Amino acid sequence: MTSRLIGLSALGYLAVVIAVLCGAPSGPMEAQLRALALSDVEAQPDLGTEAQRESGKVLYAKYCVQCHGEKGDGAGDATLHLLPRPRDFTTGKFKIRTTPSGALPTHQDLVNIIRRGMPYTSMPAWPNLSDQDVSNLAYYTKTFSPDFSVAESVPKPLEFPAAPASTSETIALGKKLYEENGCLKCHGALGRGDGPSASTLLDDLGYPIRAADLTQPWTFRGGPTRQDIFRTMTTGLNGTPMPSFADALPAEQRWAITDFIASLSGSEVPAYTNLVVAKHALDPIDLAKGAEVFASAPVARFPIVGQIMEPGRQFNPAATSVTVQAIYDAESIALLVRWHDSRADRTGKADPTLPVPLEEEVEAAKPAAAPAADPADPFADPAGAAAEAPPSEFNDAVAIQIPTQAPTGARKPYFIFGDAQNSVDLWFFDLARPDPLQFTGRGSADVVPNDTGDVTGVASYDQGEWSVIFKRPLRASSGVAFVPGGFLPVAFSVWDGFSRERGNSRGLTAWYSVYVEPEVVPSAVGPMVRTALFLLVIELAVIGWVRWSRRSAAERQGREGGSHPAATRA
Repeated sequence: MTSRLIGLSALGYLAVVIAVLCGAPSGPMEAQLRALALSDVEAQPDLGTEAQRESGKVLYAKYCVQCHGEKGDGAGDATLHLLPRPRDFTTGKFKIRTTPSGALPTHQDLVNIIRRGMPYTSMPAWPNLSDQDVSNLAYYTKTFSPDFSVAESVPKPLEFPAAPASTSETIALGKKLYEENGCLKCHGALGRGDGPSASTLLDDLGYPIRAADLTQPWTFRGGPTRQDIFRTMTTGLNGTPMPSFADALPAEQRWAITDFIASLSGSEVPAYTNLVVAKHALDPIDLAKGAEVFASAPVARFPIVGQIMEPGRQFNPAATSVTVQAIYDAESIALLVRWHDSRADRTGKADPTLPVPLEEEVEAAKPAAAPAADPADPFADPAGAAAEAPPSEFNDAVAIQIPTQAPTGARKPYFIFGDAQNSVDLWFFDLARPDPLQFTGRGSADVVPNDTGDVTGVASYDQGEWSVIFKRPLRASSGVAFVPGGFLPVAFSVWDGFSRERGNSRGLTAWYSVYVEPEVVPSAVGPMVRTALFLLVIELAVIGWVRWSRRSAAERQGREGGSHPAATRA
């Protein structure tokens, strides 16, 4: 096929040369011949040279084979632990493209993905590779699918219109179109990835796939900008349930939906911080009022990563971040923890001491096409870790972790449930239960109940978001005290029941800090100044009145003395 195309290309160029040499008029005829020649050149598959492909093969073996496999079929050693699954290059289906739905990506599309990576997946960016290396990797990637060698499959990028201005009118129209076109079935009414179909979504190979949380554009695989979102609306994501709307909606309406999606977050980057500021509350903290009592407290957002250091590893936690607010009154402190979840799982049980599922149990829940677990897999969990457990036995849960004692230096307890020398207190909330529990951790293998009853709480789930409030006395019967003006390390863990997370299989944060901001006491300076000014005014008034009285008396005496006979004689 390639040789035939090369022949056509040569004939096209030969026609142009003959026409010019023979003195053919340089008008429409020549333009048509040149266009024919150029179209033949563009129709040739861009497969690179043998040297480029060989260079790409070496790089692929070094950087890519662990996930994508030696055959490019996505069956690498790490595949079992990854969600979404690594791309199967043999299918010729690629998500992020500038080409129509179902089409192959351009060479530049492949280069862009290799260079930039895909956020919140196992596909990293490769800034350390040269432009030539990245291009060679793209050429070698094409060798896994014969479609790249077929002239009829040569991709032609779409032309994307310039982005129009986003207005309140386009956002309102976009919301209407979002609902009318069924976007909320997967992404939910508020875009939190909690639509009624979200828990049933599968890719073309039958593997589970999560609907994007549209309120967190920094997690979008293809990029967070309006242009990125519009491109995805236009091209779709090949191999996934996300369709193209190029034929269903005109560009103006696709831009309107884009504007609505962009409005759900207001920012393309997350506002991560490292500090929770607990604000003083004048009134006693009433859990019955829920989240409204935190209105004055600033919101802190922390990223969540998978626990991959110890057995029970979770390489793809469902939650990507938590937001935290804190307040305190004269006796207690309360923290509000929120995160997005595609559904509320409250039919089973959760406990930080529960064993994680066996590797073979996880395999049993996967499609038959999934490769079997490798007994030599260095990431697999040890046999005997748990009895067989159906999905209904897994619950959503959340925990706050603080040191049992205030650190005296820079050293903190190990962030995975503490260590033998530095224990941690866990405020653990199994969200199928009405109240939280307490545990003491000296490492993941030594977590024991320590329920003093000091920690209380409430939890609610609404439209894809958990809101959980923990409350504890500032000075509890055991554990570290929260002192106004003081800092304490704090960390968070989230378990997703739908993802079969429990025990040490979870998403977690690093250590951050909670700062108990001192109560702002009204200053006495203001009243003192006002009192002094008031007294000064009165004093000046008295002085002025006395002086006026004396002048008046002197004037009266002067008038009376001028009419006396003795005064006349003088």
